[in-house]
Amino acid sequence: MSGLNASLGYFVACVVLAGSLQAPLKRWPRLAFLSELSSSFMLVACRLEVQTIVEVGEWAGGLGPDVTLTILLAVLLVHGAVCGDHSGNPNVSAIKFLQLDAAALATVLALASQFLGAHLAMLAAEYYWSLELTDMHMIKNLMASECSTSLLVSPIQGFFTEGVCAFLFHLVHLFLRRRSALVRVPAGAILLTFLSHIAKGYTSSYINPSLAYGLTFYCSGFTFAEYALVYWLAPITGMILALLLYMGHIPRIFAKNLLYFHKTRFRAPKGGEKEKKKK
Repeated sequence: MSGLNASLGYFVACVVLAGSLQAPLKRWPRLAFLSELSSSFMLVACRLEVQTIVEVGEWAGGLGPDVTLTILLAVLLVHGAVCGDHSGNPNVSAIKFLQLDAAALATVLALASQFLGAHLAMLAAEYYWSLELTDMHMIKNLMASECSTSLLVSPIQGFFTEGVCAFLFHLVHLFLRRRSALVRVPAGAILLTFLSHIAKGYTSSYINPSLAYGLTFYCSGFTFAEYALVYWLAPITGMILALLLYMGHIPRIFAKNLLYFHKTRFRAPKGGEKEKKKK
């Protein structure tokens, strides 16, 4: 229980730090990329601690999978509530760019900020583990140099798994993006938790390139190119397919709708009918 208390304090610190940056930055839309940095920092820092509870707490602390899933769901709910439209997910920023909702420079700054936030979160988590506040964190600190990879299958199987999960998530995200946050945030958190649970033995379904970078890219077992194939290229592919299915086209690339055809509601009268009316 003491381990969970320490983790709770760590979660609160991450939320307070991210929230204190999000609030003032809302006044300056041009600095939205800094909001993405704080959002990515909060998400990766909290998910690193959740990963610690899963890897160490389940066998050293006697915590069951139901506890870890509940913690993950709570983290995603709080992240969505605090950060709002700033998801800390490069794929979501790319969707805004492809839909003509964001400029190229703003998108590049957002992507760079998200990966920077993920790297800063890794440094913060490593410092927190080095304090060894509990037995769980002492064990994690000893294991830090030899972390366990989240990719438990071949890169091809991982590509398929991560791509399908990304397709489902982004399709739901596109359908719910105009809905109230009271609907959008819980639905997104529940879906991400569910996908993470069912893909636990495959890729853990991060569906977020910067999150995967922070959680598993530095673990041994696969090359950087293999990790990039599974956790970067696959989610991008799933995202593009979801956007194509949702809109029928990709506005940034081509305007012609490939899947859906809009019929005009009114038809102009034919010439023969006009002549009959005149007679």
